[in-house]
Amino acid sequence: MNLLKALATVGSMTFVSRILGFVRDSLIAKIFGAGMETDAFFVAFKIPNLLRRISAEGAFSQAFVPILAEYKNKRSYEATHLLINHVCSLLSLFLIVITCVGIFAAPWLVYISAPGFIEHSEKFQLTVDLLRITFPYIFFISLVSMAGGILNTFNKFSVPAFTPVWLNLSFIFAALFFADYFDRPILVLAWAVFVGGVLQLVFQIPFLKEIGFIPKYQLDLKDEGVWRIMKLMGPAIFGVSIAQLSLLINTIFASFLDTGSVSWLYYADRLMEFPAGVLGVALGTILLPSLSKSYSGKDQKEYSGLLDWGLRLTFILAAPAAVALAVLSLPLIATLFHYGAFNMHDVLMTQQATIAYSFGLMGLIMIKVLAPGFYARQNIKTPVKIALFTLFSTQLMNMAFIGQFKHAGLALAIGLGACLNASLLYYYLRKGNYYKPHKG
Repeated sequence: MNLLKALATVGSMTFVSRILGFVRDSLIAKIFGAGMETDAFFVAFKIPNLLRRISAEGAFSQAFVPILAEYKNKRSYEATHLLINHVCSLLSLFLIVITCVGIFAAPWLVYISAPGFIEHSEKFQLTVDLLRITFPYIFFISLVSMAGGILNTFNKFSVPAFTPVWLNLSFIFAALFFADYFDRPILVLAWAVFVGGVLQLVFQIPFLKEIGFIPKYQLDLKDEGVWRIMKLMGPAIFGVSIAQLSLLINTIFASFLDTGSVSWLYYADRLMEFPAGVLGVALGTILLPSLSKSYSGKDQKEYSGLLDWGLRLTFILAAPAAVALAVLSLPLIATLFHYGAFNMHDVLMTQQATIAYSFGLMGLIMIKVLAPGFYARQNIKTPVKIALFTLFSTQLMNMAFIGQFKHAGLALAIGLGACLNASLLYYYLRKGNYYKPHKG
């Protein structure tokens, strides 16, 4: 497989998705600004997104893709298809239960994730109403993540990379054409999330059919592969939960700051996620199945070479991207978001958070390269221990920075925490002789 070609394909698809994401966010900023209603929506959208990253896109992918790659390389088509059927059936049942519980428990989830909203009853109730609409997104997007893992394992990288475009298109069309149909226009964004989840899942089905791996309902809890995945998912869920808990704690802190703080952090995060997504997500998407294949084939030289290739690209591209993000943050934010209800004060507050986030861009992208080095070896415990230490360190930094820098201090803590995480991942890969830097 030509890694540069695959990276270019995934990167270009991700680039299209991120550009549409900026169009989406520009529309939201123009129409809704940065205030009570957007704070409520971003919390309501963050909760199912957080659970998605924990259960499906994070822990599930870390456990599922290496086992699936092993089945693909060493076992028959029938055995591989059977594993997919069993895993998909169990995942679907689990997601149905989680979705029902989440809708019922929406007030408690908002209470936990944004306790600062409790003092404002209208804001709190609006967040609950929005969450009950957005929560089923976790069902659809988790199945999308599983389908994406299957397609990536079979080198169909472009399809999962393009899939998020449908969510952005759903947002754009909803905001432009349907907001006026609601008594409270912000509700249209919640329904856009729901529809976007459905569209993403429907889009991937023909491509699964093309490679001959359409999942069928076939539950079998005795399947050895299912139990191996579940065994790996235990520490994986814990590890990913730690990373997402750090973001949740930031939201809790931000909910007590000035109105708009949650929104300013969201828009800054969107800017930072552009280079992190185009390069970091693309590298992680390609490297996990490739490293899993090298590990299952016992090719240590290729395994180390893949990590070296990823790290070199990170240093070449991520460092200038981080500098550019900080230096150009003001004109970027003004160009993208300074319309309608999004005023100059919002621009300046978002700039502060963006500059703070830029300190961690290199670390965030390095994590996307280094962490798959452990996941491919089915070693999830080491990244979990590192994540736990990073969480503790990040909260110490939160307490140190929030008094002086307010919402920007929260962003700075996340960025520096990412650099610490990446440094420790690199140290343990070298210590275990899993990775040896190439000369030249």
